[in-house]
Amino acid sequence: MMTGMTVPLLFDQQLIRQHRQRASRDYADFAFLKDAAAARLADRLELIRRDFNLCLDLGAHDGRLAQHFAQDSGQDLSGSVKIGHMIQADPAVGFALAAANYGSGIVHALDQLPYKAESFDAVFSCLSLHWVDDLPGLMMQARRLLKPDGLLLMSLLGGNSLIELRQVLAEAEQDITGGLSPRCAPMADIRDIGGLLGRAGLALPVADSDRLTVHYPHMFKLMADLRGMGEQNALLARLKTPTRRDVFYRAAEIYQQRFGQADGQIPASFEIVTVTGWAPHESQQKPLRPGTAAQRLATVLESDEKDPETGV
Repeated sequence: MMTGMTVPLLFDQQLIRQHRQRASRDYADFAFLKDAAAARLADRLELIRRDFNLCLDLGAHDGRLAQHFAQDSGQDLSGSVKIGHMIQADPAVGFALAAANYGSGIVHALDQLPYKAESFDAVFSCLSLHWVDDLPGLMMQARRLLKPDGLLLMSLLGGNSLIELRQVLAEAEQDITGGLSPRCAPMADIRDIGGLLGRAGLALPVADSDRLTVHYPHMFKLMADLRGMGEQNALLARLKTPTRRDVFYRAAEIYQQRFGQADGQIPASFEIVTVTGWAPHESQQKPLRPGTAAQRLATVLESDEKDPETGV
């Protein structure tokens, strides 16, 4: 956690562990979103021409990211060109046990990292950090764990994820009950996530996003998939009594009316934000100081523009 300030608590971390523990039993049946994000991270890692001897996967689920890294290198994980040994951390015991097949499984909270400074050559995470109360503080912790010139490579759910479901649930609840209850976890905008990298002291920060649209026969199948992923409401301020069924029926009706397609399917949007940063090191490229360029821009662009002072 960040020191010197009070961070508001948004999530019930015990409930998050329970949701993930239940999801760990049949996660492979619902891991398509994790697979899509992990494949993007594996593609990004493949472009980096170096090895990482000791790595941390934060919120590892069943070790699926390590599997993608191994598949992308064309070897099993023990002989991977990129990854030496992966520590797989997850709040749920079931996930940590499954992930131990691809490294060392360990159980701890997503935002409490019990490791020494400069322990890892790389820190990874794939679609888990939207459950962290203090994302800026978590980024700072991850930066502290990296060796000089160590890599941070993560994917997070962005703020445009499940925008259709959020809209229809809010409208249905207001129609039926006359009010709104906290239901969907807040997710960061890509600009906010990119800014966090610099605030955490990471060099060469890059953030980009992809939009993935999944089609469903109805809203209830989407909600079943979210339960299978362990992605249920875990807000501390959530309604503590069961939501009325007619709210969900009304939401499904609005979803179909507003977003339904010609074939009867409904879309569900997921924004996957991928971020890269590096622990600072003297070998990294740095921007030139103003006035130190060896060539004028016009020369590089093969322009006929002349220097106003020299006429050349």
